[in-house]
Amino acid sequence: MVARPAAPAGRAGLHCRMKLYTKTGDDGTTGLYGGSRTRKDDVRVEAYGSVDELNAALGVARAFVDDAEVDKLLAGVQHALFDVGADLATPGDAPQRSHLALIDESDVAVLEKAIDRFDGELEPLRQFIVPGGHISSATIHQARAVARRAERAAVRLSHEASDVNATVIVYLNRLSDLLFVLARLLNAHHGVSESRLLVQRRQRA
Repeated sequence: MVARPAAPAGRAGLHCRMKLYTKTGDDGTTGLYGGSRTRKDDVRVEAYGSVDELNAALGVARAFVDDAEVDKLLAGVQHALFDVGADLATPGDAPQRSHLALIDESDVAVLEKAIDRFDGELEPLRQFIVPGGHISSATIHQARAVARRAERAAVRLSHEASDVNATVIVYLNRLSDLLFVLARLLNAHHGVSESRLLVQRRQRA
């Protein structure tokens, strides 16, 4: 995985204070990395905005995760998602793309290794399960659903723009798989039986 650089410091090693409001977006537009502006309902904004929402959902989930190894893994994912968002927010012709830490196959491999490792601790799943159980599992399921939406948004963007890093879509796809495995794992760690979470056939009157 690419090392994530620290944020630049201001004078005397102190971080510069960022103004929280600029008013430049009051007209319904927002600035992309590179200086150009676009509508806030643009497909590119929807893509990196969904990634931002995913990161926030993972932050909520981590507040309930009491497994140090899982928490460390999710922390790394959160940092990587900043690179995913920056990638999606930067048009291909922007010179700033050369400064980005782009998601690549090594980042995907980290997720796949974790999936294989944790899935090996679980019983094979032969039936759909209802999201829920322990609160750590339920919130990770919620993050998983957001990850799927972020993936769909990135796919839509890729149909409209040729500059989308294809590995971003792979990363988001694999991340949702990892979150599904982690949700099952945390339920198992907390003694929640999946038998009570199996999808039941509804009875028709």
